[in-house]
Amino acid sequence: MDFMKPETVLDLNNIRQALVRMEDTIVFNLIERSQFYLSPLVYKSNYVRIPDFDGSFLQWTLLQQERIHSQVRRYEAPDEEPFNPTKLLPSLLPPVNYPKILANYSKEVNVNEEIYQFYVENIVPKISCKEGDQLENLGSVAVSDIECLQSISRRIHFGKFVAEAKFQLDKQLYTKLIKEKDIESIEKSITNSAVEQKILERLVDKSRSYGTDPLMRYSQNPQSKVDPEIIVKLYKEFIIPVTKKVEVEYLLRRLEDTQ
Repeated sequence: MDFMKPETVLDLNNIRQALVRMEDTIVFNLIERSQFYLSPLVYKSNYVRIPDFDGSFLQWTLLQQERIHSQVRRYEAPDEEPFNPTKLLPSLLPPVNYPKILANYSKEVNVNEEIYQFYVENIVPKISCKEGDQLENLGSVAVSDIECLQSISRRIHFGKFVAEAKFQLDKQLYTKLIKEKDIESIEKSITNSAVEQKILERLVDKSRSYGTDPLMRYSQNPQSKVDPEIIVKLYKEFIIPVTKKVEVEYLLRRLEDTQ
């Protein structure tokens, strides 16, 4: 997929292949996070006293990384959505003149706040290896959390490319549904239950394969580092529904951009 060539980005087959690769990244990142304790101090507001900052250690670490990455153009890319969009720094590199792929308002469709809250409250407790804190690993936990958050965010916001591709394939249908504000029909049009089921089945296989020691795979009691059902549940109850939410929100505004 080449963001300098819109026709490759809005090809649904290319989008599906990209989403499959994102599954690998998310599974690996969750497996990495599972080696650490729950570490509630990482998420406790102002546990680490930082001048001119009010928030948790994870929020501060995420902000610092995004500010650095913004200076090397990360968030100019069409497929990147920052958690701190109003606090980024100007790039030190000249801008990349990406051709227009998404609608002008696309960056306004951002659900990272919802992703952050769900991750901390619902995912971390399920994948952490033990309760409590390891003070020597607070930095490592924050770095691992950021990798999980960013990979989940990229996967969910990629729904905007799905939405744009489907709009381009049937402008007449979507124009009608958008004008009627028929959210139910829009959601039905972007839903493919068979594809969703294949995603869940594939995630079970990937979680078992990536999270199990190859030498123990055929033993009587092979144990995966992360329960595959946790990752499947994450996709079924959060990633897939929130991706649809992004697609619907994007499509409902699509007629604002007539080009």
